[in-house]
Amino acid sequence: MADDKMFELNIIAPERIFYQGKASMVELTTSEGEVGIYKNHIPMTMLIVPGIVTITEADGQKKAAIHSGFMEILQDKITIMAEIAEWPEEIDENRAKEAQIRAERRLKMKDPQVNVGRAEMALRKALVRLELKGQK
Repeated sequence: MADDKMFELNIIAPERIFYQGKASMVELTTSEGEVGIYKNHIPMTMLIVPGIVTITEADGQKKAAIHSGFMEILQDKITIMAEIAEWPEEIDENRAKEAQIRAERRLKMKDPQVNVGRAEMALRKALVRLELKGQK
C-alpha cells in the first residue's frame, strides 16, 4: 500500500503501549456509533465504547478488543487511550462466559441496590471479548 495513504496509529492502555505502527484505516465503536477513519480525517476527539477495533495495515488486518477510552484524530496520526486493550489470544474465553452469566444475572434481579449501568457495561465487555474470540 502506498505510504501516502498510511497514518501513525498508537493504542495505549494503562499498563502498556498496546499497538504502535502504520495503518491505512482504523475501525472501532464510539459513543456516536461505528466509525472508520482514514488518513487526512478532520481533526477531532471521540469517546470509545467497548467494541472491536480493526486495524488495516499494509499487509492485512488485526483485530483487538477495546474497552472504553477516547481517541484523538489528527490528519496523519491517531492516538487511542483505552481503559483495556486485548488481542484475541489474551482473552480467557471461560472467564468471559462467566462474566457474561454474572452480568445477566445481575440485570435480571429486581434488587434496587444493583448498579444497572455497571452490570450493562460488564455484559458489553464480556460480549465483545466473546465476539472477538469467535472471529479469530
